[in-house]
Amino acid sequence: MKRIFLSALIAFTTIGAFAQNNLDTRKKITVTGNAETEVTPDIIYVGISLKEYLKDSKRKVTIDDLENQLQKAVIAAGIPNQDFMINNVSAYNNYWEKKKDPTFLASKQYSIKVSDLNKLNQIIAAIDPKGIAYTNVEKYEYSKAEELKKELKIKALKQARDKAVYLTESIGDKIYQVLEIQESGSENYPQPIYRTQMMMKSADANEAMPDIDFKKIKLTAQINAVFEIK
Repeated sequence: MKRIFLSALIAFTTIGAFAQNNLDTRKKITVTGNAETEVTPDIIYVGISLKEYLKDSKRKVTIDDLENQLQKAVIAAGIPNQDFMINNVSAYNNYWEKKKDPTFLASKQYSIKVSDLNKLNQIIAAIDPKGIAYTNVEKYEYSKAEELKKELKIKALKQARDKAVYLTESIGDKIYQVLEIQESGSENYPQPIYRTQMMMKSADANEAMPDIDFKKIKLTAQINAVFEIK
């Protein structure tokens, strides 16, 4: 038993000495670098809802008529087929039976992907304004976001290194090499701001479409870096 206890004590002492000999005693400095930029979104997904309406007690502007207007406008604006989609058909139980009811008003929702808001204005202006239930911006993106993020991370790392250099030089030391790099970042997609409250054609056919302003997307990168000091 004594022999076993002595062996365990020797092993523990050896491990402790090994740990002390391998303790990282290098001088280090930990710094943070930041980079950010703002860009204007160039991919916008817009939702448009069309709804039938009654011209009078006997005549109805059908969803087929309105959809035909929308399709022609989309083609005229040069929007590819894959960027024009039907989102939903609003109805209720026994849809086709209700269609026989002259007072039933069907509606459809569409999604259009555009890169130029002027094209959107062109499309909306070509549709019967009474047949537009609402429009809304579903989401928006920046096509070169990933490439831009890489550039921001590089800038953030360089800023971290510059910070480490002037801080260590201020006390007469120099940095030697980077020991650790940790990255983080974020994207901020604020809601679009409209110059007017409605993004649809006025009932007056001669009135111009309202302009739309978008807040810019903010992209940020943060790098936490550890450098060894000579």
